Amino acid sequence: MRILTIDTSAVASAAILDFDPSNPVKTAEVVANFVTEDTRSHAEVLAPGVKSLFGDPITEGPALDAIVVGTGPGPFTGLRSGIAMARTLSFTWGVPLYGMMSLDALAHQVFDSPEYRNGVAVAPLAVRDFVIATDARRKEVYWAKYSAGAQLLDGPHVGPADDIFGVQVFGAGAGLYEEVLTANRCSVYEPFAQAQPTALELGRAAARKITAAGSLEAAGLLDSTPLYLRESDAKVPGPRKRALS
Repeated sequence: MRILTIDTSAVASAAILDFDPSNPVKTAEVVANFVTEDTRSHAEVLAPGVKSLFGDPITEGPALDAIVVGTGPGPFTGLRSGIAMARTLSFTWGVPLYGMMSLDALAHQVFDSPEYRNGVAVAPLAVRDFVIATDARRKEVYWAKYSAGAQLLDGPHVGPADDIFGVQVFGAGAGLYEEVLTANRCSVYEPFAQAQPTALELGRAAARKITAAGSLEAAGLLDSTPLYLRESDAKVPGPRKRALS
């Protein structure tokens, strides 16, 4: 099975992965990957980045089995860019489109990662419930709580880091508000304190869900409805007030 994944909840990213849903032992193969560190230029860089993944988009695009897009949470403009592109490609190529919460990408990455001490893997990184937190700007974080097995327990939410208590916290939100979290009896793992969701990790998480379920249809993936969690700052002007006569 070959899938294209797109995520713009933080950085602009896209990836193509191959995997066999009938073989849970074999990990997904990364065919191509694009990611930028810039968090504010999604509309300009995403289309060229996606195009660069294909030798011939006209023939290779319609041959995909699915497109999976990160649905956030994320800032309105950036998140909309990725979802709009995924919907356009799905319609143009006639390829099924699915959504997946972007924080799941980091949760599965944490689940896959061991803790190292002196260069030696000594234990799973997540040994109990943990939180993924990313930068929501305005001195807030997007966050969700997961079990040690990367199953969603609570969220997603948007709010101050001070709302999070007594858990391991991973992601760029943890790095930004480490002092606040530490004061709340949380622990921050420095190698993951700048981590952002990417399409590559989203694809790996999607491949795991599909393989565990046995098919795309049974995997419980979402639709492409965005999780903004906030309203857009742009407002439709109200009617003009009548001038006094």
